[in-house]
Amino acid sequence: MSYLGLVGLFGLIGLTGLLNKVHPSQSGGPIRLLGLLGFLGLAGFWFPPIGACGAFGALGVWNHQNSKISRLAYLGWLGIIGVIQTLIFYL
Repeated sequence: MSYLGLVGLFGLIGLTGLLNKVHPSQSGGPIRLLGLLGFLGLAGFWFPPIGACGAFGALGVWNHQNSKISRLAYLGWLGIIGVIQTLIFYL
């Protein structure tokens, strides 16, 4: 269960989409705001299942114009693990 908190730190990858600006004509500007969900990953130090949901923050770079950064968006799907574990915890 302790690994779940570390999964959420992948969400901080989404902050690279906010720091490395893309050309304004490229679509998906509001999607890059998903990178802010990466801060939810920091909650994983106290409550690992909620922290793992923070991995969804990595989805904020899915259409970044830099291909190296955009490939990291696939790590955002690890947030599904956090949702499932949170539901198991509360049910």
